[in-house]
Amino acid sequence: MARERPRPVHPYVPELEEQLRTGVVDRRGFLRTVTLLGMSAAAAFAAAARITGEALVPKAHAQAAKKGGNLRISMRVQEMTDPATFDWTEKSNVARQMVEYLFVTGPDNITRPHLCWRWSASDDLRTWTLGLRRGVRWSNGDEFNADDVVYNFTRWLDPRTGSSNQGLFASMVTATDTGKRTRDGTPILSKSMTAGAVEKIDAYTVRLHLNRPELAIPENLYNYPTAIVHRRFEDDGGDLARNPVGTGPFLLKGFAVGEKAVLARRKDYWGDEAHLDSITYIDHGDEAATGLAALASGQVDLVHETAVGQIDVVEAIPHARLYEAVTAQTGVARMQVDKKPFDDVRVRTAVRLCQDHQRLLDLAHRGRGTPAQDHHVAPVHPEYAPMPSPKQDYARARHLLAQAGHAQGLDLSIDCRKDPPWELAVAQAMTEMCKPAGIRLRINVMPNAQYQDIWNKTVFGFTAWTHRPLGVMVLNLAYRSGVPWNETHYSNPEFDRLLDSASGMLDVNERRATMAKLQKILQDDAVIAQPLWRSVFAAGHRKVQGYTLHPTIYHQLNAVWIA
Repeated sequence: MARERPRPVHPYVPELEEQLRTGVVDRRGFLRTVTLLGMSAAAAFAAAARITGEALVPKAHAQAAKKGGNLRISMRVQEMTDPATFDWTEKSNVARQMVEYLFVTGPDNITRPHLCWRWSASDDLRTWTLGLRRGVRWSNGDEFNADDVVYNFTRWLDPRTGSSNQGLFASMVTATDTGKRTRDGTPILSKSMTAGAVEKIDAYTVRLHLNRPELAIPENLYNYPTAIVHRRFEDDGGDLARNPVGTGPFLLKGFAVGEKAVLARRKDYWGDEAHLDSITYIDHGDEAATGLAALASGQVDLVHETAVGQIDVVEAIPHARLYEAVTAQTGVARMQVDKKPFDDVRVRTAVRLCQDHQRLLDLAHRGRGTPAQDHHVAPVHPEYAPMPSPKQDYARARHLLAQAGHAQGLDLSIDCRKDPPWELAVAQAMTEMCKPAGIRLRINVMPNAQYQDIWNKTVFGFTAWTHRPLGVMVLNLAYRSGVPWNETHYSNPEFDRLLDSASGMLDVNERRATMAKLQKILQDDAVIAQPLWRSVFAAGHRKVQGYTLHPTIYHQLNAVWIA
């Protein structure tokens, strides 16, 4: 490996150091921002220790890691065709062991270099230069280089791919009027990568040219559909399960949807060799209790996710331990704003006003989490702007329904997954809460696989959203006009403009002030009824060492070993 050269210091870093010194930003916010601006993690932690007087985190005196063993994990084994179009975390967890990312965000929400080992941003945050690791080999023997990165960006931002990455990298996309119009006269736009947005400088350097400032490029590059595939991915069939070429520490040895995925340690991996000999994912279906039973009987060593209602069961298993992470994971009762009756903001607002957020959290998730505020920006997000919590208001809900022509009430149906149980519990509690307003809500409970096929098509559905380290990432993915994962069909030019602005702001106070406006817009437009933010849980055997539950439940298993 080539030795890393000193990174140029972005001119805003001294200002961030002063903000940490004066308490304007906290330690996590400081570390997050300076590392995104190109400072190495080691230098960032050292600077934080120098400014705050806090000692660097000491290394734990733990038992030496042991090589070998097969880690057995209970998790749904889903189709794994194209990482660019992944829409569930489980798909990425098998793929994550084979294909890798330019950056990695750890359980601490701090982003670090990976396939990209050094990077820098221009003063105006419109140009990002990515220096790629040398000596990295694909599992087919080819060398990883800039052509792979250019190829992936080009695929992600091609509308024919249908990747949600179009929303994350909207600053590299140009919208063109197709000349067509929707029923209400709104122009239909075609979005594609801006000409010259990705430039190959040399075999190991790629430069991104953005249409506007963007701070979160490194964090965006660890969103699970941004796994880097080989530059001949489509030429070789465009199916990762059938042609599992990757740069990662494991090789795929067996794969069957709904059954099992088997991975074996790669002998010629470019990085630190994994401790485990192999990883086996076993599909026990949607019933969470089945995975726990497999843990209790010794059939598996780790359960991907444990329902909040099963915490007591885990604690009763002598050899089990419970993992917990505070997250921005949530579920939203989302309404497609261009479909009746939800094309009337008064109807959407009436649904939103029926919620008692704290009661929903208590009923559906044992109070383990935080009440939400109907705008999809979480208190754990660094740019979250505190605002008054919405109150349940039946009188106003009934008034709005009458104004909308539903004085006798309204019959609605919401689609919902059967599992995990908390999602159905939210829907059931909302059904009862809607009755006093005259909203007769029927729940259409669907098998998980069936809901997975229609989650972004149903007019009214309850959809789980995973954790992202930044609020702007969620808003870019879910509520920006015309992006693939905009399941509500929401389109608001002023919202898009403010989101553009917030995405490129270095000053935390300015960014939070803009985020407050974005949060208020989503709340007032009543795009979603969002009950809660939830802690997430997983269970594992005590012999599993080195595992930390990631807030997105990403499986980062390189350093995991079995005692």
